[in-house]
Amino acid sequence: MSLPAAKSAVVIGAGITGLTAAHRLAKTGWRVRVLEASGRVGGAIGTERQNGWLVERGPNTILSGESAVTQLIDDLQLGDERIYAAAEAKNRYIVRDGRPVAAPLGPKQFLTSPLFSTYGKLRAACDLFARRRLRSADVSLATLVRSHFGTEFVSYALDPFVSGVYAGDPAKLSAKYSFPKLWEAERTVGSLLRGQIAAAKARKAGGEPASRIFSFRDGLQTLPDALVRALPDDTLRLNVSIDALIPGSTWSVVWHDASGATHTESCDAVVVTVPAPALAQLRVGALGERPLALLETMEHPPVSSLFLGFARADIAHPLDGFGLLVPSSERRQILGALFSSTLFPGRAPADHVALTVIVGGVRQPGLARLDTGELLATVMPDLEELLGVTGDPVFCRHTFWPRAIPQYQLGHEAFLSAMAACERDHPGLFIGGQARDGIAVPACIAAGEELARRVTR
Repeated sequence: MSLPAAKSAVVIGAGITGLTAAHRLAKTGWRVRVLEASGRVGGAIGTERQNGWLVERGPNTILSGESAVTQLIDDLQLGDERIYAAAEAKNRYIVRDGRPVAAPLGPKQFLTSPLFSTYGKLRAACDLFARRRLRSADVSLATLVRSHFGTEFVSYALDPFVSGVYAGDPAKLSAKYSFPKLWEAERTVGSLLRGQIAAAKARKAGGEPASRIFSFRDGLQTLPDALVRALPDDTLRLNVSIDALIPGSTWSVVWHDASGATHTESCDAVVVTVPAPALAQLRVGALGERPLALLETMEHPPVSSLFLGFARADIAHPLDGFGLLVPSSERRQILGALFSSTLFPGRAPADHVALTVIVGGVRQPGLARLDTGELLATVMPDLEELLGVTGDPVFCRHTFWPRAIPQYQLGHEAFLSAMAACERDHPGLFIGGQARDGIAVPACIAAGEELARRVTR
């Protein structure tokens, strides 16, 4: 008696979400094909090592605590490759009045911190007495946080934090979708501070370890590379263009390779994990309809990343922290800088240090588009004044993302509704990733796991 044929899926996109979904599907016995438009895997993740420097072109770190992340690292046997952020990287600096100030790491430090005025501290403390609030409509992230902590906190805590995470503007971002845990804390607890305290206690009671920042010895590219190695041979195709997704009793995925040859792949499910601009171009059905064309309007500001290596003697600042963030009110050219060689070992040669400087975003998109020479000339005065840089960089890598991080702005529910409707209208089509499920690496890994669960149930 012959066994039934294994079910099959085509995964479109070899970023971390797509590779995670493909890995989980393959582990459950599905035949999988992964199609990727570019010539490499990892999406926004990308690591380069040269002459003793380790450059991250996209994300630099992962935050532990998401069960999907832990499970994936265990599955791939990467535990021995994982390295945690150095103790010296505990400080987070925020620029105020033209100088870096260490952000308070707890209640005692908050009371004595020069980052906030006495009035600002008292206003923020009022959040402890906030009652539950059920808002009738979404509001901006700035509006929600201001109502709990006041304007000064928005200017010198929220604003730089959002610049560092989203390269965005808290006055435009949706509170409900960009930071859903804050939205839910207001609804269920009232006080955002008490909500965070309760969540921390619940994690501790459940035996969950405290969240920690980590990477891998050879950078974050270790993770997508390990996922590819774990897939069955001949699963991945690079430099692919998708022509059409045609539903039927089975799906047909029509694509062509770099040589121009056309291929048709039949499958039981199609999993799409590409960014919003690519989703907008997706043609579904025999007539080439574009059901997700609306997603073309989701804002993705340009961002440039400059990885700069310096002789240690040429920087006066101790670089004793994770990095430095710049509020928009300080009117600087940079959004912030990571102290890359402080975070993890092996990022710079001996007697040298590395900074990753971020420019552009919603705040100053034009700066991100400058060529390397112009960009370097633009950021050096800020580095000189804020970090005491006195020499020229001895190493430089410039990465430009013309459409970088998706902005979950007010009205984001229209994009979510479009993706949900597309799935309802086309059974067997599953959509996930940064456009829908969160922008951080742990959220993308969790999205890949959830996509695989949805496909197989």
